[in-house]
Amino acid sequence: MLARVYSCAVIGLEGVIVEVEVDFSNGLPAVIIVGLPDAAVQESRERVQTAIKNAGLNFPRHRVVVNLSPASVRKEGPAYDLPIALGVIVLAGFLPQEAVENTIVVGELSLDGIVRHTRGILPMAATARANGFKRIFVPEMDAGEAALIPDLEVIPVTTLADLYNHLAGRRLIEPYQPSSAELEPLFVPTDFSEIKGQEHVKRALEVAAAGGHNVLMVGSPGAGKTLLARALPGILPEMSIEESLDVTRIYSVADQLPAGTPLIRQRPFRAPHHTISHAGLVGGGNIPKPGEISLAHRGVLFLDEFPEFGTRVLEVMRQPMEDKVVTISRAKGSLTFSANFQLIAAMNPCP
Repeated sequence: MLARVYSCAVIGLEGVIVEVEVDFSNGLPAVIIVGLPDAAVQESRERVQTAIKNAGLNFPRHRVVVNLSPASVRKEGPAYDLPIALGVIVLAGFLPQEAVENTIVVGELSLDGIVRHTRGILPMAATARANGFKRIFVPEMDAGEAALIPDLEVIPVTTLADLYNHLAGRRLIEPYQPSSAELEPLFVPTDFSEIKGQEHVKRALEVAAAGGHNVLMVGSPGAGKTLLARALPGILPEMSIEESLDVTRIYSVADQLPAGTPLIRQRPFRAPHHTISHAGLVGGGNIPKPGEISLAHRGVLFLDEFPEFGTRVLEVMRQPMEDKVVTISRAKGSLTFSANFQLIAAMNPCP
């Protein structure tokens, strides 16, 4: 009997529902994964078999075919371990198909069955709600991130055995409840009040912060250019919840969300080194990922030693600065990332 479990892929900053179909086929015992999987998804065969065994269940000794649909979307990363394992458990008859109806399942498995962190949980949860799903199973450490999306039941999963016992009705897992306590005041690493002197520069930065202007600071080494730039996010307005979710989505996809911080409330400050490539700055790669200008979205991008940056690196920033978005085109398609940042550059005067 065919088993069907739903998961989610992330393309750019958006999620795509993936249907994980598991069924038996004729032939020697093996696990075959089709549907345009990458190497990490292919390796899930070994992780899933060992995790199911260590969860106290028997892996079926048949030829198991796993289809990840739609086949036109490339599947990357280990996020499909948990839905594949759950599909095999349903196929083997340990759970009824109804147990995973209207549910999204995401998570990487270790060999002992522990469910590990997965990147991109926030856009996955948003896609699940937009497609009418009512429940999502996520790794325990990512539950706070998924809970940012309202009207979606978030079940934090620690191990595969715990998930099996929950779906079998033996030991239920309590849905994740976000803290209702008031948010703590934002911590500002560098405050303008701590900077002595340079009143004309501070005034210029106040005007830039009020109007969203870009700034070029020219001064001798040790004059305090970097310190002043690092203090700028502290005088920018606090981000609204929509802006915070916008920034958090980018950091979730880039897998740079700080541990224990499901929602980024502080405006980003990015200061890449002048040896950065143009792909690292604006984003890129075979499968495009957000670059520094996208990670600085709604915040500050600080380019120290401005003349040391390559001409091509600076030229590729021209259009993103005008359009507030960057579009990366590859043979496999185009992706658009947000890039609404405030540029602060610093340089030494000519000798």
